[in-house]
Amino acid sequence: MAAIDGCHEKLKVPVIEERTCPQCGETVEVYTVSGRIRDDETCQCGYVFKADPPLTVKPRSEAEA
Repeated sequence: MAAIDGCHEKLKVPVIEERTCPQCGETVEVYTVSGRIRDDETCQCGYVFKADPPLTVKPRSEAEA
């Protein structure tokens, strides 16, 4: 298996992003996939960055049906 098998596989790779806590202003690292938070992450002040529901990519044949 190649490291990344095409464009769709690249969209599934988690990336670490820094987000600013709206409650205390602290910087928190969260894992994202396509800009969406993958798992709940908690700031040291207790604020929780909630995970976004995953994106579902339908093959073109299903989208046209």
